[in-house]
Amino acid sequence: MRYDLDCIIDRRHSDSIKWRQYDPDVLPLWVADMDFVAPQPVLDALHARVEHGIFGYTSPRLIPDLYEAVQARLQALYGWQVAVEEILFLPGVVVGFNLACHAVGGPGDEVLMQPPVYYPFLSAPGNAGQHAVYAQVQLADTRYVVDFDCFERAITPRTRLFILCNPHNPIGRVYAADELARMAEICLRHGLLICSDEIHCDLVYAPYRHVPVASLAPEIAQHTITLMAPSKTFNIPALDCSFAVVQNPELRKRFLAAMAGLVSGVNVLGLVAAAAAYREGGEWLEQVLAYLQTNYRFVRQFVAEHMPGMRVIDLEGTYLAWLDCRHTPIADRPARFFLERARVGLNEGANFGPGGEGFCRLNFACPRATLSEALERMKRAYWAVKRPE
Repeated sequence: MRYDLDCIIDRRHSDSIKWRQYDPDVLPLWVADMDFVAPQPVLDALHARVEHGIFGYTSPRLIPDLYEAVQARLQALYGWQVAVEEILFLPGVVVGFNLACHAVGGPGDEVLMQPPVYYPFLSAPGNAGQHAVYAQVQLADTRYVVDFDCFERAITPRTRLFILCNPHNPIGRVYAADELARMAEICLRHGLLICSDEIHCDLVYAPYRHVPVASLAPEIAQHTITLMAPSKTFNIPALDCSFAVVQNPELRKRFLAAMAGLVSGVNVLGLVAAAAAYREGGEWLEQVLAYLQTNYRFVRQFVAEHMPGMRVIDLEGTYLAWLDCRHTPIADRPARFFLERARVGLNEGANFGPGGEGFCRLNFACPRATLSEALERMKRAYWAVKRPE
């Protein structure tokens, strides 16, 4: 079926954090959920489950075809064979990388990450009594690259875990197989385990291709916890369903021990939605990816034409534009500027850690009319402080 992605759905009067965080006159382009209706097969599956009327205890193993759908997807997209027992369902990817910190290290140990990065990464080590260490990604013109010397230098005898973000939020990189292999080689040589947050794995634009780091080689898989979810892909984040793939039995045992008594299972509607999305959501996703790519091009062209001095960083995956405002009059907290002066809600780059200062993040997963209005507001505010030369 054809989905009307230009349709504006009223979320301001719903339970949406995205639309109710700010005053009613603010257009919110911040938190990473889409303003598009979920795939019809997902809605149909949820309606059918609700019609049953009873919501007793369940298990992922009792949801028809759920494991098979995940296994088939990993095999078809990546040639990655995963056994049922290696798939652990979780109520969120953030839960997953926090569990990894508890499972892998102890108090005083270190966790390596690559800022600027999704801000819950930054607090996860502290939640486990550990310390974050940084190997900052480097901006080369309008594309970020990994400084492998910096990456290796950041590792100390107390470093136990590397949390990888791929596709990388907020910088939009989709790391190539050779980049992933080199990072993995360094980690394995220094005895680090890898926790790879791959929640945006389905939101990748041609010619780029997502490669799960664990799929590169069996020895890498044995040292990796991979986190994925249908939530970003199919716009069902509030259903709280994600999963970890842990192929090393001992590591899986430690991960499950960290969960014990603290992390609940996934609710039945999340499991039902996940199965339907993976089985039948492909048509919706294809249309959404095409729409998102057009939206990204629109953002890039608009900024280049109407906000000189500002740059849009090259995007390979996600629906999050990373705006470089460092060489503009609004370099000091640009998101606050656009909120106060344009009434557009963005994410402040500094919140993503070192290297994020002077940037802001814009979520373009919305109808074109919403995006256009937000950019026009931003342009007017920008030119109020930057006069033509």
